[in-house]
Amino acid sequence: MANGRPGSADAQTGYTPQVRSLTRAGQVWEDGGKPSSVQLIRASNLSDVAEYAYAATAPKDARLVFLAGSCPLNDDGSTAAIGDYAGQAAACVDTMTRALGAAGATIQDVISTRVLVASSSQADLVAAWEVVRDAFGDHDVPSTLMGVTVLGYDDQLVELEAVAAVID
Repeated sequence: MANGRPGSADAQTGYTPQVRSLTRAGQVWEDGGKPSSVQLIRASNLSDVAEYAYAATAPKDARLVFLAGSCPLNDDGSTAAIGDYAGQAAACVDTMTRALGAAGATIQDVISTRVLVASSSQADLVAAWEVVRDAFGDHDVPSTLMGVTVLGYDDQLVELEAVAAVID
């Protein structure tokens, strides 16, 4: 990007990223919240197989919200969906959504995620990823999916990290 702005052509490569702004002027979300100001950027010179944007930006006046890893814990602190990668991913999405709400944000304000899965099996990683991907829908933020050796709680298989950008 010649001038460092999304949507600007790079003078050397001629590459122009595709920018999709999620700001919708005058729109009120079904939950009564404000539309997201996060811009998802598609890189036309990279594979379109990825089920997420390659980059995202937030306005300079955005308040960043850094969530701790969302774990698949029941309200009593026990691990939810023991042995079930998809079930634990769903529990992590629920935890993340509640943490976002406590910070005055929604899933539409998320700017990036990291999905950690305690497995060396690609099928297990995909099972968790599909739940997270589906929860985000069209708001397909940049994300990293990682297989790890172990996570912090007994019987924990999945953890979901997120960063959000909110305009107050």
